[in-house]
Amino acid sequence: MGPVGTAAVRDGGAALPGGFWAAVRVWLEKPQVANRRLCGAAIEAEGTVLLGESEEGSPRLTAVPGGGTDEGPQGAAELSRLWREVSRHLPPSFTARCRPGSELRAVLRTLLPRARPAGPPAPPTKELVVQDVYNGTVTFLPLEENKEGKYQIKKCNTYEIQLTHVKDEEWSVSIVALSSEDWFSDGITYPKLVWLGNELLPKLAKWSVEQKHSEFRSTLSLISVAKYCKVYQDLKEKYKEMVKVWPEVTDPEKFVYEDVAIATYLLVLWEEERKEKGLAKKQSFVDLGCGNGLLVHILSSEGHSGRGIDVRRRKIWDMYGPETHLEELSIMPGDSHLFPDTDWLIGNHSDELTPWIPVIAARSSYSCSYFVLPCCFFDFHGKYSRKQSKKTQYREYLDFVAEVGSVCGFHVEEDCLRIPSTKRVCLIGKNRTYPPTECALIDNQITRYIHNRQTCPVVACDRGVGFNHKDCSDVCKEAGSGLPENEMETSGRIWMPGFQPREKVEQIRNCAALPRDFVDDVVLNVANLLLNTVPQKSCSNTHGGNMNTWNQGESLSLREVAEHLNKETLKRLKSEYGGLQTLLKNNHQVFEVLNGRVHIRDWRKEKPSRKTKPEVKRCLSAEAYKTRLCWFFIHHPNGCALPSESCPYAHGTEELRQSKTIKKKKHTQC
Repeated sequence: MGPVGTAAVRDGGAALPGGFWAAVRVWLEKPQVANRRLCGAAIEAEGTVLLGESEEGSPRLTAVPGGGTDEGPQGAAELSRLWREVSRHLPPSFTARCRPGSELRAVLRTLLPRARPAGPPAPPTKELVVQDVYNGTVTFLPLEENKEGKYQIKKCNTYEIQLTHVKDEEWSVSIVALSSEDWFSDGITYPKLVWLGNELLPKLAKWSVEQKHSEFRSTLSLISVAKYCKVYQDLKEKYKEMVKVWPEVTDPEKFVYEDVAIATYLLVLWEEERKEKGLAKKQSFVDLGCGNGLLVHILSSEGHSGRGIDVRRRKIWDMYGPETHLEELSIMPGDSHLFPDTDWLIGNHSDELTPWIPVIAARSSYSCSYFVLPCCFFDFHGKYSRKQSKKTQYREYLDFVAEVGSVCGFHVEEDCLRIPSTKRVCLIGKNRTYPPTECALIDNQITRYIHNRQTCPVVACDRGVGFNHKDCSDVCKEAGSGLPENEMETSGRIWMPGFQPREKVEQIRNCAALPRDFVDDVVLNVANLLLNTVPQKSCSNTHGGNMNTWNQGESLSLREVAEHLNKETLKRLKSEYGGLQTLLKNNHQVFEVLNGRVHIRDWRKEKPSRKTKPEVKRCLSAEAYKTRLCWFFIHHPNGCALPSESCPYAHGTEELRQSKTIKKKKHTQC
């Protein structure tokens, strides 16, 4: 055995040895967090095995639901067969450490590589992982298939992760390779030994003592990771051209790949639902608050009949074609907006409609399910108000939306998506907790619950995901006992008269609509405040061989800046989202706002544009060159810190170029 590396660990919080096994579990289940060339890992089966177990023995093994292959319970049988084959050929160090009859934990996993820029993705790789808790060691046994179709250990790539207690609070985590001289690296599933020592080992050591307990479910816990990875790679390749033609003001890469990931999740979820329920026809859907409509376009293109509804039409809608059905319509929760013939309702960042989607699904039909991805915090009648300080606002809001689903009679499940967003927890209502004969009772329960949210605080259930709907019924009956009899039934066409849908025309409140002279006056006042604050920072600069001193001014906090502005100016800024900070950030030619402090921007320190910047943005930057006057050339007491040929702004009207991309520039500022 050859040592790859050892990391000293100090455990002052009594996290070890439990923290070590938690860190190993991360590397087992989510290797992509360390090895970015992997899409993930599918845990096929795991269970207890005995060293030296005879062929007649019966290991206590179980398949892992949603583990990642199409084999299902066969995963346990394969693990049992593999253990009998492999246990005869374990490394000598392993058998020397463990006595015959030792109880071990075996895990069968498949490593799933990411798609490569060129060529097909590398094939999945199976590994048998054996955990020896007593000796603090986990052994990774890569498997390769021989000509006879049987798996055998790839001994040259066998390695171990070991935990050793040195003394008191001192521990060490080590990685040891069975044969470091013969190690084979493909750069993907088998990284170089240097990577194991320099990248993986420090992460394992750090994770072992972090003691971080996530308040959310593990990523992709409800579906097959293997299926997800394959479908995602296919869809990403299929729809990648959307990034190049994206006409909206939003970041194309974020929104395209986020919607591809959400579509992938739904397609895999729905495929597994069809298998579970024996359905042949693909599910239909309605996306409420569909926004740019890309999710609707992808799901429709993949064979699911459906439509998207949004209060405001988007420019990109015209690009999808007639097969993608999108409607510009304001949704008012009520009898006129039910979808009895729809299988699934989708709420992807649906804002004020988010808590209503479980209600609409419950009242549409007994077979209607829902998927919501909450983002902004809305109650039934406006912004959501926090009721607990022990939870994060996000966790509390998720619990509220889950509680709504449970009150509506759904068994609510929670999962975490792989999307480029901080709000990536979804809630799914797929199965009901009551028989069809109780629909009227549940409908009355929903009415009482909604009325209660309008009138008085509701008893919040802790982590209400999937709690019993009868408990919710008791809460609703108690809280809604004062509900007028004429309101016990669904109130006509509108379920909540005070509901305010989003306005069709979105108000621009990011300081962009403020009068130019007002903005210029604020910019000049703040700049003079920074420049005249003592002590001044000065910096030597050379222009054409002459030395001069350029005043960089002082930095002040946003609060200090606000204290020097008059009340009328502050009142006007407060009516805008972000207020003073937004205005200063919008004027990035003059200011830099970092960690709540305002600085005069020094363009000599600005880094040149990266080559990786999207082509469209690079073109816009080139087109914008010298199309605006340099603020420093006009207003700064020392002029511009850059010579004219280096400054992207015009030093005088004679340098001004006519802008050819005024409309595009306007979009890119949003």
